[in-house]
Amino acid sequence: MTETPYIRPDMKAFLDMMAQVNGPKLADMTLEEARQSYVAMHALADRPARALPVIRDLACPGPAGEIPLRLYDAREGRSEPTPVVVFYHGGGFVIGDLETHHALCTELAALLDLPLVAVHYARAPEAPFPAAILDCEAATRWVAASPPELGLTANGIVTIGDSAGGNATVVVSQLLGANPAAVPVLLQVPIFPLVADAIGSASMAAFSDGFLLTAETMTFFDAAYAADRSDPRGFPILADHTDAPPTIVVTASLDPIRDSGRAYAKALVDAGRDVVFLEMRGVTHSFTNLRQMVPSTQRDLERVVAAMTFMLGSPA
Repeated sequence: MTETPYIRPDMKAFLDMMAQVNGPKLADMTLEEARQSYVAMHALADRPARALPVIRDLACPGPAGEIPLRLYDAREGRSEPTPVVVFYHGGGFVIGDLETHHALCTELAALLDLPLVAVHYARAPEAPFPAAILDCEAATRWVAASPPELGLTANGIVTIGDSAGGNATVVVSQLLGANPAAVPVLLQVPIFPLVADAIGSASMAAFSDGFLLTAETMTFFDAAYAADRSDPRGFPILADHTDAPPTIVVTASLDPIRDSGRAYAKALVDAGRDVVFLEMRGVTHSFTNLRQMVPSTQRDLERVVAAMTFMLGSPA
């Protein structure tokens, strides 16, 4: 007999509401409609953005032109060198942008009390794999070099992102491990990441429909991004993990790509690396952007931040 998965009451209420929405599926929309629907969903479901002293749009050079960035900081200025958080947004490498994750970035910057730079990489299908990764790597190296436009001095990098951004989090850390930037990666935080191929996994079978992210949507993203399944830049679990930085792997128990994150956490443990594994029970993919409609997820985000603070304070 198949066990019924635990669903939090506020999560169930949100899923029930979404089930009543009589609109087209993401895979049936035009590209622009899909991108606008993602912005609209986060505007509806996430808490309002925090007011911060510093929210400033920037840009840095990339392999195919300028890369849009946004700097967030809870302090007006920083006289001492500081870790800088570099955030890569989710959206399947297809539909996310700086606006879809704006509220989340303000929250992270405020709770961490660290400067955060959000990266808007080139998106598929206009720019398929590995364009997004090349942009994320270039932007992170730029931040690590403490350019004058940043107005602060980085003494280390924290890579973090959700979903596709969780993939970029791991890949960028691997690339900077192989070819170091101006300062080291102190910590990586992949949140419900796609690190291993999720096709055929138990979680994909269990949560393929009705839990926000669907198998059909994943197929849509996969076809658009067109990652090479033999390339660690597409599926970073294929890489060697013996030099991975300290890591916090965050998964959601009702996520079709949950098992990808679990597999990566195990790979890090097997490689003898420092890792904290947090699986948020009773919530779906994208829970970090549902904090208004699913209030319990605010506490989940605070747990992630507490783990980050702990790991950053641990001796090397």
